[in-house]
Amino acid sequence: MSPRFLISLIAGLVLAAPLQAEDGKPKGVVELFTSQGCSSCPPADAAFRKIVGQGNVIALAYHVDYWNYLGWTDTLSSKQNTERQYGYARMLGRSNVYTPQVVVNGRDHMTGSDLSAINGKIDGFSTDGKGLNVPIDAQMRGDELEIKIGAGQGKANVVMVYFDKERTIDVEKGENSGQKISYINSVSDIETVGMWDGKAISLTLPATVLQKADLEGCAILLQAATADGDPAAILGATVVMAGKNI
Repeated sequence: MSPRFLISLIAGLVLAAPLQAEDGKPKGVVELFTSQGCSSCPPADAAFRKIVGQGNVIALAYHVDYWNYLGWTDTLSSKQNTERQYGYARMLGRSNVYTPQVVVNGRDHMTGSDLSAINGKIDGFSTDGKGLNVPIDAQMRGDELEIKIGAGQGKANVVMVYFDKERTIDVEKGENSGQKISYINSVSDIETVGMWDGKAISLTLPATVLQKADLEGCAILLQAATADGDPAAILGATVVMAGKNI
């Protein structure tokens, strides 16, 4: 990669929370666990698209791999996504996982197709003080990405969740055989890049963290963890978009 191309790429990256609340900050984080091979998932995928279009939350879709044995291998699925869902199940005291499932703010779950319940949970958490209360700001400075996290209470990890551009999939086998389904904000990778202990901090990352094939954007989550390391409450969040808003 030439230096000129690298500079051009960095300059083309814009930072924004594409899903904004009235005060300019995301109102909540909605994580959908879905599968191309699950007959109950298309209605949830459609509801998820509406959530993305509402303009007030960060919405991420994790395609899981445990339904692949039914005859169709989900082209967007990964073991990492499945492990995240099982981590939530342990945190929530559940003995199993299911699709379509939505987890709101890393705190509670519900059926992924119930748009009213999802929005009600987001509003309820905001009212009860369980919203995104720790401010996070991200700015591109030259060839670096600077992340600033405000002060708050508790401890949490700084988690980068990368999501892909829109994909339209022709499902040829399995429970959704013959359907053409369009997916947005499908998670392609997750990594922890830092820790937060309640004090305001600033992290500097190389711009190369955003140089991934088909990258649409990256959510930056400030997320607590259980003693066993499972994902828990999300305390703050923002999004880095690659070139455009969604």
